[in-house]
Amino acid sequence: MNFTRSAKAQWKGSGKDGKGTMTTESTVLQDAQYSFNTRFEDGKGTNPEELIGAAHAGCFSMQLSFLLGEAGFTPTTLDVDAKVDFKDGEIVKVTLHLKGDVPNINSDEFNKIALKAKEVCPVSKLLNAEIVLNASLS
Repeated sequence: MNFTRSAKAQWKGSGKDGKGTMTTESTVLQDAQYSFNTRFEDGKGTNPEELIGAAHAGCFSMQLSFLLGEAGFTPTTLDVDAKVDFKDGEIVKVTLHLKGDVPNINSDEFNKIALKAKEVCPVSKLLNAEIVLNASLS
């Protein structure tokens, strides 16, 4: 399967005082606001790091669901929380916190499949940062 997805950003003004918007091709994000405050402080709006976290959590959970299915398991729920660490001007680590509810699987098999999902997830492969996975089974 081959495809291309797109998103766009527009920035107006200086780095600290300017403001921008981001829009995705699907328009789920439509002129979502971002600024210095939303990225580095606590303003209302989005930022690139939380969007990377959302993309990684979404990609990883779907990848894990596929791999669990290949192993004969159907997850009831896979909750993934992605923490993106920004330090000294770069993203240095992503920590994925996974809590899964998967009937009839043991913890060892669940963790083995989760680690494989972390390795083969397309967003994991894209990111040049340490990616930590903490997984638990309900």
